[in-house]
Order: sequence, then structure tokens, then C-alpha cells
Amino acid sequence: MQSTPSVRSPSRRLVLSRSAALVGAGTASLLLPQIARAQSGKVRVGFMLPYTGTYAQLGVAIENGVRMAIAEKGGKLGGREIEWFKVDDESEPSKGVENASKLVQRDKVDVLIGTVHSGVQMGIHKVARESGVLNIIPNAGVLPVTRALCAPNVFRASFTNSQPTLALGKPMMERGLKKAVWITWKYAAGDDALEGFKESYTKAGGTIVKELAVPFPNVEFQALLTEIAALKPDAVACFFAGGGAAKFMKDYAAAGLHDKIPLWGSGFLTEGTLEAAGAAAEGVMSTLHYADSLDTPRNKQFRSAYAQQFKMQPDVYAVQGYDSGQLLVAGAAAVKGDLASKAALYKAIESTVVDSPRGKWTMSKAHNPIQDIYLRKVEKGDNVVVGVAAKALADSGAGCKLT
Repeated sequence: MQSTPSVRSPSRRLVLSRSAALVGAGTASLLLPQIARAQSGKVRVGFMLPYTGTYAQLGVAIENGVRMAIAEKGGKLGGREIEWFKVDDESEPSKGVENASKLVQRDKVDVLIGTVHSGVQMGIHKVARESGVLNIIPNAGVLPVTRALCAPNVFRASFTNSQPTLALGKPMMERGLKKAVWITWKYAAGDDALEGFKESYTKAGGTIVKELAVPFPNVEFQALLTEIAALKPDAVACFFAGGGAAKFMKDYAAAGLHDKIPLWGSGFLTEGTLEAAGAAAEGVMSTLHYADSLDTPRNKQFRSAYAQQFKMQPDVYAVQGYDSGQLLVAGAAAVKGDLASKAALYKAIESTVVDSPRGKWTMSKAHNPIQDIYLRKVEKGDNVVVGVAAKALADSGAGCKLT
């Protein structure tokens, strides 16, 4: 997903056209010979992440997490030293294929870790499918890569855009919020989030009285907030992230809706935005696979170690990077560093139980996390966990031929 919007994602039509082309290539494209690697040398690990622009902080957090997980296990992969490579993807979809190709063809990486932006991920995915390079996705929640375009060499360590909202409907209905308005940006991640909310809320017995959207990345919400006030729903559910999320919460409060109509959303609404939103975020409810305040020994140990090592507090992106590193460590250990033993490598990653700060999780057959989604409430500027909204929640993996 585009967790903190910057540049525009490719249109759904473009994504679908790419999808059709890739599907047309059939399974043969998955079996193209990988560039030969000398297993006696170092494991070549490539980061393709945003290191400049709006997403730069996310890229740094992910890389920190990966390196921390590997360092905890001795700093090697299956007994082999590591050589690191980095490409700034600039959150620019048009450069996705070119940048991924640099790592695969020029730097001959054994593993490509990336990325944040869903549009860029589609470029990485094309290269990963055609080259066979192992790709671990530390953030981007774009649906096709673990659905119709799933591949044996591609694993996600984060979420799909619809997973957090798949857990939103039930707790809303449990609180008697039977009629809701949905609002988001009109773009791929917003559409994906609506899919999850619509499924969970209607299944629980709720009614979506109106679906509202503003063009991405527009942050002029006033007209739609006026419409929400006139509709008088029991609640509003939404998907926004980053600076736009903070502004939405502030505008929502300024329109007089904060104390009248409860605001709920995918957890990215309040992830990294609480300071900017201030009092407008108080009481907002959200669902996500992690919260800083998760009260477990594992999370406390991770947060303490991360803060000590990097002199900053970890966030959900650091956790996803850390878990990406854990997957890589487990896979490499199983094949004793021989990453060319692909069937055994993939099987090991698929069967890993990840002991994560977010809670233990497993990998679905479509290579997406099966994980708990937490219900969180903003209290005094913090996302406080008030319960588990959904246990061991899996994305559908619809259309994936691996399942």
C-alpha cells in the first residue's frame, strides 16, 4: 500500500493491463533460469527502498529492521557473509522496472528487499517474476502480487491493503454502529481498503449508506464532510494515511463531527500522524497488525533494542523490516546459505513461524502474512490496544495458483 501518499500510483487499468500480460506469460516465466551465483562467496542482498522524498523515513526504518534481525543471528545468512546493495526507488513507479533491473542484472543480487510504494512494487514484481530472484516485500500492500500474480519467489512480510479493514466491520457492529459512511482517496489503495471494509461490515450486518471519495492526493474534504453531517450515519469509516490523514482528522473535528459521529479507519489513519493531528485524533478507533503500545515481552524487548541501536523509536515499518530479515535468516539457515536451492529455500520461508513484535504469524500459501489485527484507540496521543479485532486473519489470495 502507499502508506504515506506521495506520487500517484499507476491507474487500476494500467495495473490490470500489466497483470494480463504477466498472466499471459504463464508459469514458464516463473521458471526462467536465474543468473548463476557463486555460492562460495557472499550473499548479495539488495535494498530497493525510498531513501529520498516523502517516504524516506519509511525506507530507513525498514532497512534498520532488516539489518537488526540479521545482526541478532550473527550477521550472516546461512553462515555466509553479506554484501549489501542499495537503490533509491524514489517512490517513482515509472522507474520501478529499471531500478529493480539494476539490482538483479548489474549487481546480481540473490535477494531483493522492497518496497513501500505499491506502484513501484508492480515494477519490482515484473522483474522478480521474469528473473526468479527472491523478493521479500516489507510494506507495499498491492493486492495482485499475492493474488492473481502470486509467484513462488515472492513473499510479503507486511499486509494487503484490505487486511486491516477486513477486521473493521465486526467491532463496529458490536458497538451498535449499524450504518456507516465510507470515505477515502480514489486510488488503488483506497479501493483495496474499501473491499476489506465492505466485506467485513456487511457480513457483520452493517449497512454502508454512502461511499465517498476524493481524487488522490486531494486533501480538500469540506464538501464531503458537509454531506456526511447531513447523512447522520452511526459512524464514519475511512482509509487515509500520512499528511492527508492528519488533515482529514483535523477537518473532521473542525466540522463539528468529532464528538457526534465516531471515526474509524484502517490503522494507517493514526500511524505516524498523531502529533500532527493533535486533539482531533483523540478517540479515533482503528485496526492494524501492530501498535507501538502492544504490551508483550517480545515487543518491549524489540523496542528497547531498536531504540538503543538506532537512537530512534521503531514503528510499524521497522517491525515489517525486522520480520523481512527474520524470514531471510530462516530461509538461508534451512539451506545452509545455498540460496540457489530454491525449492528448499521457498519451502523454509513458507513454513517459518515468525516470532514478531506484532505477535507470532505464519505465511499463507499465497505468501502473505496470516496475522492478528488489533483494535486500537487513540488515547492521550497514543494508539492504545484495546483488543484483538481479528485472530489469524488471512487475505483471500484470490486467483493465486500457488494455493
